[in-house]
Amino acid sequence: MHARHAAIQLITKAGTLFGALFLVGVLLAAIPAHKAQPPQTSAAQESQSTQTNANTVPDMDMSDEHSAEAGAVHDMASGAHDSHNLHMYMTAPRPQTQGDVLRANEIVAQLRSGIEKYKDYHVALDDGFKIFMPDIPQPEYHFTSYKNGFLGALNFDPSRPTSLLYKKTSGGYELVGAMYTMSKRATEEQLNARVPLSIASWHLHTNLCLPPREQIRSADFTKFGLKGSIATQDACDAAGGRFQPSIFGWMVHIYPYEDGLDKIFTMHHHMD
Repeated sequence: MHARHAAIQLITKAGTLFGALFLVGVLLAAIPAHKAQPPQTSAAQESQSTQTNANTVPDMDMSDEHSAEAGAVHDMASGAHDSHNLHMYMTAPRPQTQGDVLRANEIVAQLRSGIEKYKDYHVALDDGFKIFMPDIPQPEYHFTSYKNGFLGALNFDPSRPTSLLYKKTSGGYELVGAMYTMSKRATEEQLNARVPLSIASWHLHTNLCLPPREQIRSADFTKFGLKGSIATQDACDAAGGRFQPSIFGWMVHIYPYEDGLDKIFTMHHHMD
């Protein structure tokens, strides 16, 4: 009897551990991860020209993960959000259907309703949204809810974006849009099922070569980073860098307060 009881306890503990590991796996797939496989790219995309403007990484102590993220944000803030960049993979547009237009308008309506309360950015902070890299000057600041990112992997709710997009004002932050995310392992069919690819382009930040750790503050960022000329594993290895096939996950920006789907589903907010 004692042996049977011990066996039942062992099975119960094993089941609990398996369940916990499964939940962690789902969570890692839901939020921007850092070690997943990149999407397949075409030869044409791999042969696109790179931009080699000088860039710098903020002077702060960071892990590899955080330095990659900081470099990405800094590069995006200074104009690397460009489809003609080797470090940006974008979904190909599809023929537009009336069903796509109807679905896009439904997404916008649900998003507006869901984030209305977050026009007061204090409410967003109270609800658990965290400002991503608040000390780095950016055209837009991402207030991210990792809870929403996790839930979004299980069920797409247009009223529950992963991130809120704000622009800085003299009095705080003004809400201008939102961002949905998916795991970098998601297929384009899965992306299309959420936000139609005929309406919006999902994007993924790819082919990042981090400089050697000892050079993080003095590296040549015409070579390294998301505006650097290095965009392959071999070239990064030759330079002594650390290659990241992709960072974050799939992203799509939506600016629901604009007029017209072309301005709502766009990479950049139309600044006045």
